[in-house]
Amino acid sequence: MAEVLASMVVGPLLSMVKEKASSYLLEQYKVMEGLEKQHKLLKRKLPAILDVITDAEEQAAAKREGAKAWLEEVRNVAYQANDVLDEFKYEALRRKAKEEGHYKELGMDVIKLFPSHNRFAFRHRMGNKLRLILQELDVLITEMNTFRFKFRPGPPVPINHLRENSADIIDDPMKIASRSRDGEKQKVVKTLLDQANNVNLTIFPIVAMGGMGKTTLAQLVYNDPEVQKHFQLRLWVCVSDNFDVNSLARSIVGEAKKNGCQVDENSTPDKQLQSAVRGKRYLLVLDDVWNRDEAHKWEKLKSYLEHGGSGSSVMTTTRDKAVAQLMMGTTEGAYKLGDLGDDFLAEIIKTRAFSSKQEKDWPRDLVNMVGDFVKRCAGSPLAATALGSMLSTKTTVDEWKDVLSRRAICDEKNGILPVLKLSYNCLPSHMRQCFAFCAMFPKDYEIDVEMLIQLWMANGFIPEQQGQEHPEISGKIIFIELASRSFFQDVKGIPFEFTRIEVPRVTCKIHDLMHDVALDSMGKECAAIDIEQSKSEGFPHSARHLLLSGYKPESVLNASREKGSPVIQTLLFEQIVYEGLQHLSNYMSVRAIRIKTFRASFLKPRRLHHLRYLDLSESGIQSLPEDLSILYHLQTLNLSGCGRLKRLPTGMKYMTALRHLYSHGCKRLKSMPADFRRLTSLQTLTCFVAGAGSGCSRVGELRRLDDLGGHLEIRQLENAKEADAKEAKLRNKKKLARLTLRWTNSDTEAHNSDAEVLEYLEPHDGLKVLRIYSCSIDTCPTWMNKLQGIVELELSDCKRLEKLPVIFPQLEKLLIKGCKSLAALPKASVTKETFGGIETEYRSAFPALKEMELEDVDMFQRWEAGEEGTLEEQVMFPRLEKLSIIDCKSLAALPKPSVIKPPFGGVDTECRCAFPALKKLELLYLTTLQIWEAGEGTPGEELTFPRLEELTVRSCPELTSLPKAPRLSALEVEGTSQQILSLQAASRYIASLSTLDLSANDAETESVAEQNSNELVHGKEEWDCKSSLTRMELYGYDILFSHSSALELWACFAQLVDLEIWSCDALVYWPEKVFQALASLRTLSIWNCNKLTGRTQETSEQSASERSGLLPRLESLRLGACPYLVEVPNSCLPASLKTLFIHSCFIDLESTEFGQQENASSLIPPSTAVLKLPSSASHPFLPCLETLDITLCYRLSEVANLPPSIKALKIGWCSNLGSLSGQLDGLRTLTIENCCKLKSLESCLGSLPSLEYLDLYRCRSLQSLPNGPQAYSSLRELRIKSCSGIKLLPPSLQQRLDHIEKKELDARYQGWEYAIRRRLACLK
Repeated sequence: MAEVLASMVVGPLLSMVKEKASSYLLEQYKVMEGLEKQHKLLKRKLPAILDVITDAEEQAAAKREGAKAWLEEVRNVAYQANDVLDEFKYEALRRKAKEEGHYKELGMDVIKLFPSHNRFAFRHRMGNKLRLILQELDVLITEMNTFRFKFRPGPPVPINHLRENSADIIDDPMKIASRSRDGEKQKVVKTLLDQANNVNLTIFPIVAMGGMGKTTLAQLVYNDPEVQKHFQLRLWVCVSDNFDVNSLARSIVGEAKKNGCQVDENSTPDKQLQSAVRGKRYLLVLDDVWNRDEAHKWEKLKSYLEHGGSGSSVMTTTRDKAVAQLMMGTTEGAYKLGDLGDDFLAEIIKTRAFSSKQEKDWPRDLVNMVGDFVKRCAGSPLAATALGSMLSTKTTVDEWKDVLSRRAICDEKNGILPVLKLSYNCLPSHMRQCFAFCAMFPKDYEIDVEMLIQLWMANGFIPEQQGQEHPEISGKIIFIELASRSFFQDVKGIPFEFTRIEVPRVTCKIHDLMHDVALDSMGKECAAIDIEQSKSEGFPHSARHLLLSGYKPESVLNASREKGSPVIQTLLFEQIVYEGLQHLSNYMSVRAIRIKTFRASFLKPRRLHHLRYLDLSESGIQSLPEDLSILYHLQTLNLSGCGRLKRLPTGMKYMTALRHLYSHGCKRLKSMPADFRRLTSLQTLTCFVAGAGSGCSRVGELRRLDDLGGHLEIRQLENAKEADAKEAKLRNKKKLARLTLRWTNSDTEAHNSDAEVLEYLEPHDGLKVLRIYSCSIDTCPTWMNKLQGIVELELSDCKRLEKLPVIFPQLEKLLIKGCKSLAALPKASVTKETFGGIETEYRSAFPALKEMELEDVDMFQRWEAGEEGTLEEQVMFPRLEKLSIIDCKSLAALPKPSVIKPPFGGVDTECRCAFPALKKLELLYLTTLQIWEAGEGTPGEELTFPRLEELTVRSCPELTSLPKAPRLSALEVEGTSQQILSLQAASRYIASLSTLDLSANDAETESVAEQNSNELVHGKEEWDCKSSLTRMELYGYDILFSHSSALELWACFAQLVDLEIWSCDALVYWPEKVFQALASLRTLSIWNCNKLTGRTQETSEQSASERSGLLPRLESLRLGACPYLVEVPNSCLPASLKTLFIHSCFIDLESTEFGQQENASSLIPPSTAVLKLPSSASHPFLPCLETLDITLCYRLSEVANLPPSIKALKIGWCSNLGSLSGQLDGLRTLTIENCCKLKSLESCLGSLPSLEYLDLYRCRSLQSLPNGPQAYSSLRELRIKSCSGIKLLPPSLQQRLDHIEKKELDARYQGWEYAIRRRLACLK
């Protein structure tokens, strides 16, 4: 059977044109006066074509070429008619604005802005355009009759069976799939964990047909608790069609930065990637890999990734076995994902097909047919989802049989794509158009859903009709329906609704197969272009919806305009546009623009009359053109994050079509334009700046904007009077979910009216989030007690505030900062709840609270309000997961705990606790905190934090103990009491602890060292053989290197992987005895140890073999700012070492030699300041070393015998360095900076055939570079700056210049003078 095609989308476009032709505005302002006959003909001919459009679309989908060509022409004519009718509508809006006085405000600019505003000239011009369209329609109707297209009703508009207020759009079928994939997940997890000691990078592909759940399985593995604990770094990047190494490197680095990795922003993507993963055991997921033909690209990316620690793994998902073979070198070991079980497929189909009914009401005759559909799903959960969603609109056995009778549901050639196209074709036409528009986004693009709906509106896909619901509501219903049918996935929230605190914006993605369906339908109308991967020659001139990404995207757009006239309607830029857009004003059909720029001069409103969506967010503009106010069609204006913007156009009040104004983050904006109340269509206003003078809007201007929803921030409330606040009528704005009220500065003279103004700014009772900043009030407003549904409350810098309102039963997040007079939280009340069938009674003011932060609250000392001097009662925070207490100078204790019995709060055993659900606790700068619980504890019953995972205690000098926390995995203690510093308290956590950070000062550590020797090893029997500690950072912690019992503790750290030592002056000799226990250590960093010489203490206790066996798995060694370091013992340079960094060492030595004679035991300094890395064929030195970085070692004069394994070499600020030597045929990156005595690199480093990046900067004595037939053959990036000694580039490099992607050279290597010098050199 012929392949099923996704049907073309023409019907909705034609319907939109028909609705515009009947617009009431055209009648009201008589803009078609004198053209009534043509207008009537247009309104009569359009429905005639619409009647048969469904039949034509189905015939085109069945590969009838004539029908397809006819539809293409209908689409072109519809676009032309749409533009013409838009011009009529704009003229109507212009006349309306003129009646309201806009012309008077524009003054003489009117002549320039509306050169053809004469009614007779307008009628003549538009009459010609209208007649041409009618002629085209006549031809189309004639052809329509020839083709004998018939009337056929389109698919029924689905009844939206979803609860609009639900945070979960629908039960994700992948959750069902997840249950069936649990066995596979366990196998993959075990495979990855078993590679812990593998020094080579593990590649693990998951292979299966599209839609089988590869990504779902990868997500299950990625989020598995054991995997999270095992890998130090987890990264997820989608690859799809574009396997560009630099782009992928940037994406991976971006993910690494989100996980706290620091990289040099000025370095190249490959260097950043190497730095991000260096020494860390990481898991990288490369999702949806397609590249099978260019093996060198994968090998290049792999070479960057090989800088990670042992056990690092790359897990990939792919449909192609050849990809798995390319990445692994074999197909053995690739995980072949099998079909999803029939029972789970049936569950997915039934869940979707009968989602609007209870299971008991499912029609049995249809349920009995589900098994037949399961057989047609080819084991794919996505196919089951698509079929189930399609069947949800079909209610009879005959309709189900009709679907079942279609042979092309799934087949071997196309996989499940036919069923997805079938599902798409069964959508109502307007939904097909909305989804097909998404083809303009790249695969795996995270789509902002509210932006998407606004783009639908801008392009007329959701036409606004008088008297009907808001187009945003229609768009939301369309999106929810499409999401329920799995056209969208990874949906986070519901658009234009408050979903959850942790969801700041609603986003979604599109499965790559669904993306293929959209592309199939739209053809070349949508395009996503990566500038770095495309050239202007391939610019899609027929594209109407265009997304451009990459560096300087405007260059391609400007070049393309010279070769054609693209009819762009949607233009989205992903990156900053630095240069001007020369031809933007010529795109007369553009409806939507998103651009980040430093100037708005490219905007020519008089030529952008159709514009409905303008996004300038994060731009560096200072002002907008005044004539922006003539964009009468504009619906969305996004100025968020324009931190330099000072003013808005004064004529904004005439932009009455404006529905969404995003103005948050415009810190320099001082006021809103006058008469803001006239913008009654506004649905979104994220920030209103209250003005004080004339020509601006006061708070009272908000009174008529009752449709405002989402988030509203009101700034500069010190300018508001009581009358203004009362007039604003915030209580009438029922759609508001988040409200921020901000005064400028509470340190200024207190405003007596603040309390009254705040009282009149009463919101509606259903508000979800409230934030109040810098308000001079003693008590909260009375209306705050009515906010029983509030989930987040922030009170910041309200310095006079003394008490809080009563209980908030649903509050989940509470932030109190800078409220210096607040002494207590509200009075608790008795609450009864049932856990596991057992009713429990407890006292709490915040029974639903999950996160609380108290910062800079000087007077805070009680956990509930009460009479001064009375004992605190027991209070409970049953759901609190995160608690931060910072700089609260009066707090002496945490709340008095209660006795908790299982299963209350999820605890396993009975314990005393006020925070049964707490996972993260931060106690910072609490100078008076002494005890963990108020009052006296019960003897023999220890305070417990049963679920605590992370604990940070910093600068709490009076705190002398730590509580019981059986699940603690991360502990940070800084500058606290002697008893904690002695490590006694930490010993109780050793069975669960994976990360330990200890910081102290000299005085504390000295006093600790005087304690009894046994104290340091308190609980050693608990540490032995149980410690899971993998990362430790010590700052100023001399005790672990000076105390007589310290070695016994180090013996417990056999599982330690990452160790950082900072500012430990007790380190003088190289701590070989300490390192003897660290058999698993992979990364060692020593910084700012001012007394470290690196010499070893001469003892007879260690044999040479014992010394050589130190740190057998060490892969990364970093030494920095240790000025007296004179040795690096070979015992700490094991054969496993991959990375060696030496920064700011050997600074004060007259002569330094990193070198050794035969049989020497260390790299020692005689008198010549030489680093010699000895090597021979039989005993290679550092055979795995790949990266060597030596910086700020001023006395170093020579680096010799560089290991041939080195791939990246950086030498910087070594002003005495005169020579480098080694045969580095595998070198890929070479950077030499500020080495002013280095004279030559010729014949000292080899021919450098693999070199990809060369950077030479400020090496003024450097005269010659390597030369040879293979030299620079792989070079991609080159910089030679301020190296005046290099008069001529070597011939081999000169020949390669035109092929190098990026280069930065001094002017001396360019121009005719340089050419003459080269010519003379050749003659010699």
